[in-house]
Amino acid sequence: MKPAPFAYRRPTTLEEALAVLAESPDAKVLAGGQSLVPLLSMRLAAPALLVDINRLPDLDHVTATADGVRVGALARHADVLASAEARACQPLVALALGNVAHATIRNRGTTVGSLVHADAAAEMPVVLRLLGGSVDVASASGRRTIAADDLFLGPLESSLRPDEIALEAFFPALAPGAGVGFEEVARRHGDYAMCGVAGLVRVAGGRVVEARAGYLSVSDVPTVVDLTDSLADGVTDASLAAAGEAALADLDPQEDIHAAADYRAMLVRHLTGRVLRAAHAHATDERGEPDHA
Repeated sequence: MKPAPFAYRRPTTLEEALAVLAESPDAKVLAGGQSLVPLLSMRLAAPALLVDINRLPDLDHVTATADGVRVGALARHADVLASAEARACQPLVALALGNVAHATIRNRGTTVGSLVHADAAAEMPVVLRLLGGSVDVASASGRRTIAADDLFLGPLESSLRPDEIALEAFFPALAPGAGVGFEEVARRHGDYAMCGVAGLVRVAGGRVVEARAGYLSVSDVPTVVDLTDSLADGVTDASLAAAGEAALADLDPQEDIHAAADYRAMLVRHLTGRVLRAAHAHATDERGEPDHA
């Protein structure tokens, strides 16, 4: 199919882009387009206007500081994945990005675009939520920061207003004593996952003091579950199995054409244990980063 007819603007300044959006409530912002263009082609979205922000300056940065990683709205997945500084600061970002689609998609798609598209089957929204990150947005009336917990409202629904542009995402740095892990299962390499899990474990005094897992392709929104109690007495086969069951108590695995709900529940149990074990090993391994293979 072909997209429905639409007008097209390609502003060269942020102020111009925001002014266009303020005047056009039925507009959509185009950055990488790897999510939006297929929706247009299938006529699942039919905006009257596309506002292409690819000529806006200073939005393609990937910056790592002691606080965390900041990713500009035009930074491609591949650029973020290639940043050694970002990986050292918050390795979960690279772990998840390595699972995003194919290299061709990563070369064009943007990390911030994936976040505000709010697809519960995508990797980066659940990473942002697990880490307690945020997105900075702007409109003609001003700027604001949206915490990850407030960003995802429902299936493909974020809390951005139609007149706002997402400018930057912030992923907090890995805390001392913390480790991360990520795994997903898909029918074919590059497909959306049938289930994916991102994990974070923090150890102090030889004990697990924090254990949380985020789930993609399980519920309508990226969902994070606190599993600290399950690992309070140590990381064992039994405690990891208990963590999987505890996660399911807070989740509602969905059934669709890709997987039955019972199969997704099985994947939740299996991947929760694997990811938390990997995150704990990372937290206690003096060699540093987790395996990116």
